[in-house]
Amino acid sequence: MAEYSYDQMLTWVGVFSDLMNVSPEKIKLLNLCGKVRNVVSTIETHKRVIIFANETKPDLFYEIWEAGLGEYDLWYAKGLTPGGEILKTTASQLMDTKVTEPMVIFVMNEKTRESLRFGIKNEVFARGPIRYVGNEIRAVIMSLLAVDMHDIMYFVSAETIAIEAAMAAQEGTMIAIECDDGSFHSMEENVEKFKLHNIEIVRGFDEDKLAPLPQPRLSFIVATKYLERDLERLLRKQPKQQFVIYTLDLGILSQVKGIFERQGIRDMEIRQITVSKLGSDGVFQTEPSPWLITGTTVD
Repeated sequence: MAEYSYDQMLTWVGVFSDLMNVSPEKIKLLNLCGKVRNVVSTIETHKRVIIFANETKPDLFYEIWEAGLGEYDLWYAKGLTPGGEILKTTASQLMDTKVTEPMVIFVMNEKTRESLRFGIKNEVFARGPIRYVGNEIRAVIMSLLAVDMHDIMYFVSAETIAIEAAMAAQEGTMIAIECDDGSFHSMEENVEKFKLHNIEIVRGFDEDKLAPLPQPRLSFIVATKYLERDLERLLRKQPKQQFVIYTLDLGILSQVKGIFERQGIRDMEIRQITVSKLGSDGVFQTEPSPWLITGTTVD
């Protein structure tokens, strides 16, 4: 199986930089050769993306087309090194074409804003069995998570947060732990809907399933009466990590300080987020106002 070397990728970036008359630093490089990457979200958040693919990503063009990006202009060439013809087309024209050999694809998306999409509207998500957090509150949560491009995080019963974090950590790994069938299946639907390849969904707190997974930098938990048990399991997985806890339950909030002390989690901070919107009747409507509790075991 042929893959692009670092020098070959840089050479191709230079070729397309000259062809498009654009500086190389304005081109996002995405290597899919044997790697797990979020193609769709990368194209949606960058004006120019150069993709290096091989037979490990055979349905690449179909994936781009299925996500609604089929009319974007793209240029492609075959081979590890420049020399062959560079063809201009669209993903919709190539949707039935399989990638069977090394191929370089340059995708143009000039109308996009090159920024992360925090606070996606709830109606965009596939609906789950529970009410999703308001998009403005989700944007605040994302700021607390401070997601890095290569981050590893765990999310307990936190569908939409996990989805947005996966978009930000395009080269990281998000582990979504869903404890009931309805949430598990809607999580699967959302992963498919957003074409995310860096989320692994785990059904419940099965420690045998968690054992081979990478250790998290941070865990985000939508708290239930089992909060302390969940924290114990996460700390067995990774003793040194950060936590963000979400709850609407005053009873759970009153217990958090004692739970943190017993589990050795320090530097606790509590925030309450309230969002009010003016309705069509001229009256402000207040959404549920969660408490967000942060803590850490990291020195």
